[in-house]
Amino acid sequence: MDTIISARRIRKSFGNHIALRDVDLELTKGESLAIFGPNGAGKTTLLKILSTIITPTKGDVAINGIDIKKDPSGIRKLIGVISHETYLYDELTARENLRFFGNMYGMEKDHLEERINELLKQVNLFGRGDDRVGSFSRGMKQRISIARALVHSPLILFMDEPYTGLDQRSAEGFENVLSLLDKDTVTKIMVSHNIERAVKLCDRIIVMDRGEIVYERMTEELESMGDFNATYCSLVRMDTDAEGVSNLL
Repeated sequence: MDTIISARRIRKSFGNHIALRDVDLELTKGESLAIFGPNGAGKTTLLKILSTIITPTKGDVAINGIDIKKDPSGIRKLIGVISHETYLYDELTARENLRFFGNMYGMEKDHLEERINELLKQVNLFGRGDDRVGSFSRGMKQRISIARALVHSPLILFMDEPYTGLDQRSAEGFENVLSLLDKDTVTKIMVSHNIERAVKLCDRIIVMDRGEIVYERMTEELESMGDFNATYCSLVRMDTDAEGVSNLL
């Protein structure tokens, strides 16, 4: 199987604080991974390194065979990022935001307009496409942010707490959008405190604590969510946890 993400002995330090400790991670094309762990475990730091937002202190990372240190701009064309930060411009309409990012990726005009219409329908905001994003609720902004991340049809989708601001109906809509992605070609990594939803969406799970991967399983190997919750609580150090454990119990 084709390896699309390869991270070897990744270490990241911020001053005297070590956020990642020699992390190894490999994903094949079309695989989906959920990353769990308490606040401060290094989950978001790992995602930021893989998405070229920050660079590792030590170690090697290749995305689709491209070294992130040598060609980060080339990697950015291949990835989409959904975060609790929307990265949208409030003064622009939903369409103008998507058009801006599509142009940034060099998309052909006719295809871009077709893609914008398609995505606005998928996130149930077609009727609000010409309204300024600044007038949207937090949940609506998050839905447009999902469309923004997908506008150029990325090969890899990084999701850091993608359910932020989404109500039950919007969360289900988000999962429906994910289900429309090609399972054989689009690779997905999700960091989430919403354990049950993430487990249902992903092929593999890992648990991180204090900068290390302390647990890894295929989701089909999990006997029950109760057993996983107990395993999680036995692995992570509770003094680092803020909301992770409370959402598991």
